Amino acid sequence: MPEVANYHQELSNRILPIVEKLIKGNSLYQTKLNKEEIIKMLIELFGELSLEEMRAITEYELTRRIDKVLVLEAVSGTLNDLTPEQIKMYDEAVKRK
Repeated sequence: MPEVANYHQELSNRILPIVEKLIKGNSLYQTKLNKEEIIKMLIELFGELSLEEMRAITEYELTRRIDKVLVLEAVSGTLNDLTPEQIKMYDEAVKRK
């Protein structure tokens, strides 16, 4: 089990600064995301990779992948925040296309 704990710590050490930087630079992320929940979810997600696979991912590529996940997480609940009037307007706009 110590290997798993060490791996999770290594993941955390790589993921945390990237998430903090991305959230700091994006107001949508700041309003829509819970940083602690996102970090926990990302550690579980990237924890599926082997240590060698994770270490092979460059910082640039890891940042790109994390950013994609953050976008998806931030936008996924957006339609739920709309009022009934806004939903009607959205539905009508979609029908016209």
